[in-house]
Formats: sequence, structure tokens, C-alpha cells
Amino acid sequence: MIRGSCFTVLMIGLGWPSFSQAQEAVRISPQNPKYLAFRNQPLALVSASEHYGSVINRSFDFERYLDDAVAHKMTMTRTFLLYRELQSARNPSSPCKPESPDYIAPFVRSGPGKALDGEPIYDLDHWNPEYFERLHRFLDAASKRGIVVELTVFSNTYTEGVWALNPLRKENNRQRVGDVEWEDYLSLRDSELVRRQRAFARKIIQETSGYDNVYYEICNEPGGGVPGHATPADVDAWQAEMAHVMRDELQRLGRPHLFAGQQAFTYGEKNVFPLDASFAGEIFDIVNVHPLPETNFAGHVYDMGNFMSKELRLDQVGRFCKAAYPFPKPTALDEDNAASMYRDTTGWTIHRKRAWTALMSGCHYDYIDFSITVGNEGGTIASQQGIRSWMQHLSEFITSMDFIHSRPDTSWVANFPANLVVSGLSMSGRDYVAYLADARELTDPSTGPIAGSVSLSLPVGNYDVSLYSPVTGEYSPEIEVRGGVKNELMLPMFRQDIVVRAKRRAD
Repeated sequence: MIRGSCFTVLMIGLGWPSFSQAQEAVRISPQNPKYLAFRNQPLALVSASEHYGSVINRSFDFERYLDDAVAHKMTMTRTFLLYRELQSARNPSSPCKPESPDYIAPFVRSGPGKALDGEPIYDLDHWNPEYFERLHRFLDAASKRGIVVELTVFSNTYTEGVWALNPLRKENNRQRVGDVEWEDYLSLRDSELVRRQRAFARKIIQETSGYDNVYYEICNEPGGGVPGHATPADVDAWQAEMAHVMRDELQRLGRPHLFAGQQAFTYGEKNVFPLDASFAGEIFDIVNVHPLPETNFAGHVYDMGNFMSKELRLDQVGRFCKAAYPFPKPTALDEDNAASMYRDTTGWTIHRKRAWTALMSGCHYDYIDFSITVGNEGGTIASQQGIRSWMQHLSEFITSMDFIHSRPDTSWVANFPANLVVSGLSMSGRDYVAYLADARELTDPSTGPIAGSVSLSLPVGNYDVSLYSPVTGEYSPEIEVRGGVKNELMLPMFRQDIVVRAKRRAD
């Protein structure tokens, strides 16, 4: 039997919120199902987040991280609750890759004997008070700052080396639970492993569902199809079981919370990422998309760039987001890693342009800011001046709009210069925004500045038109434009991106 009642009493004694104390949990906007509502305000998810180790990494100062996140108007952060990533030369300093003594698991490490990482093995019959106390402190700190937290309960375990770090592998726990290969971790094949996974999922709901600022991702990057192992259908059956357990516990507690995620992808020479069932099924309230090649949706295949490739693929990102908009679930580009390991202006610019394209096409966006490490929980001086400030500008811009009542629309913009991808939102008759971004790849031999004009065809009325810089967060002086006729707007010479905004004057 897994014990935890005494610790629950301790948490109540410390004053962590019960559901009766919490406000209504983050929910789907009743006015527009593509967005969320939080504390009586519309919510678009936008973040340059740390790499998910706020709870599991003992050395990570999450208070400092959250202070910087709220200062830069980040609206969400994503947190892994069990998964620990293997260190690698490409990104050795991620908060999700703590050294073994700094990894805090939900289970106590009591021994006797050593786990595969050289530390004492886990006792799956005893919850770890340090873990849950830290989890509550983190959620309380995020709540006080108004930051929504995506709690990722499980994750793909990817490789033998990563599976070796998991407390639910048989060599790592006293109970010898998890006698499977890594390819079958996300399946129903091992009944005792599944029982422990169910228990962990219920425990997370019990401990966290009193907070109004959380929603749950069942599993990060679920995948199947390695020959001889769990198929994608097997993985999705496991996801359905975990969702059933978590929703059952929420119902028992009388607490409404949202579930995010995506159906299982298929391993192969080229991994294939189908999404139709994610939008059509009932498991996920929010569809999380990791923008990659071979994203299959609604009869089309979208190539949104290879992992850590520095590929921009802006047209594909925009096309996918616009295709997803008619489906009545929020769509989150939940972890964009096109260039996140490149902590420089080039990499950050790629993510700025993908973030703006996503938000201006009715989606949400989360990018991993790899400048955030232990000791640099607010990023570096360079990232403060770069991506973190740029994401702040985007967050401020989207909240300056009535985005709940806006729709993706670029029909009023035409005849723009070559090499641009245009995305935008409009609130009919009132506010029109077009994001113009240079779509050329780094490998393109022609990468000079953009120059020329754009045609604006606005409805009848008088409008104030201005330009906005995603880099500086500043507007140009307004000019008056008359709608009902075509207007030519001369653009200043610019690099990378610029925003055109037309706001109707009061009659």
C-alpha cells in the first residue's frame, strides 16, 4: 500500500490551498474555445520557459525564475513531475538534468542498495515529503505571481540511458517494479508498473488540484511503434487509462481542471506525428504540438523544422496554425526547439518569429530558453536583452488586443514585398494586426533587408495606422487612413519582422 495520508495532513497544516480557498481553475474561454480564461481574464499562453526542472532539481532557485518570468509577462511555465533527462554534451546544464544528488523524486531514496545512478534505491511505498513540500511551494509561488503551470505527469523515456534514471525501473526500486524495456514504459503491458503509475497520477491530483493556476499534461511526447514493442495504439490506450484515473480523482474531489497533450507519434526512419485524433477525441482539452517535420493533420503534412536545426520554416508554422484554428480546442506549440540550444541572436530571432506567427494565427506558444540554468535562473544578460525582452513585447502586444473576439485574418493585406510570410488577427471593424516576417532560411544566399510597400484594404471608416517593432516594443507615429478604398503603405527598410496595426477611430 502506498502511504501518504500523514503528509496530506501536514500540507493542510502548513496552509496550502484547499479547493474551497482557490478561485475557479484555468478553463476554456466561454467566448472563444481557442483560448483560456484565468481569474476572470482571457488568457493566451506565451512563455520562454526554463527546461522543466523547477520541482525535481534541488539546486534550481524557482523563486528567482518566477520573479523574472512575471517581470517579462510570461503567462505560463511547464514543469515535469517525474521525468529526469540525461545530461549530454549538446545541453549539459538544463534544469531538467540535475546531478543524481540534486534530483528530487516523489519517492524516498532509502536503500538498501544503490540504483543505477549510484544513489540509494527508491522505496515506492513511501512518498517523499521533500518533493511534495517543494511542489507546493513552487505552485504557491507561481499562483501568487499569476503564472499558469502546465504539470507534466509522465514522459516518454526515449532511450536505455534515460530509462536507467527512472525510479519506476526495476533496478532502481525496492519493489522491483518496472521489469520492461524503455519502449514499453508507456503501455499497459506490466500490470504492477501500471498500478504504480496510477497511484502516482492520483497522488498528483490530490496534492495539486486545489490550485486554480494548473492544468495537466498526461505525457510529454508519447511515442510507440518500435518493432516488437508498444504500438502507438498501445501508448494511446495507456494515455486513456491515465486520463481516466486522473479525471476520476478530480471528480471525486469535485475539482474541474483541464488536460493537455497529444496522441502518440510513430517511431520510424522518419518519426510521424499524427494529430487528428488529438483534436477529435475527448482525452485532451488542449492540444499540445511540438512543431516538427511529418506533422500530419487534416489531410496535410507540415514540415515545421527539425529539432535543433536552426530551420525557420515560418510558412509551415503559419499554415499549420491556421489549419488548426477551426477546430474548437486551444492549440499550443508547447515546446519549440527549432533553435533553442543556440543561445545567440540568430537562434532567438528564429523563435521570436515563430512565436509571433503562432500567436498571430490563433495559437499559443512556449519556447525553452536554454539560457536559464542553475545560478542563472533569470537567464543571461544577453538573453535578458534578447529573447526574454522580445517575448515580453509579444505578451504585452497580445494583451493589448481583444484577442478573444479576434480571428486569424490577413485578407486586408496584399501586395507585400517578396520573402515575407504574413499572419495576423483582426477584430472585424475595429482592430487589424498583420505580422510581416522575413521567411528566408539561414541557408538562403539572399538575406538583405526588406523594402517596399503593402496594400491595405480596410472596411469603410477612418483608421489610425502605425508600425510596431517586435524587437524594441515601440510604435511608430500614427497616420490616418480611410477605409473602403485601397491604400498603399510605404514600409521603412527593415530586417526580420515588423507589425502593421490599424485601429478604427471612434465615429
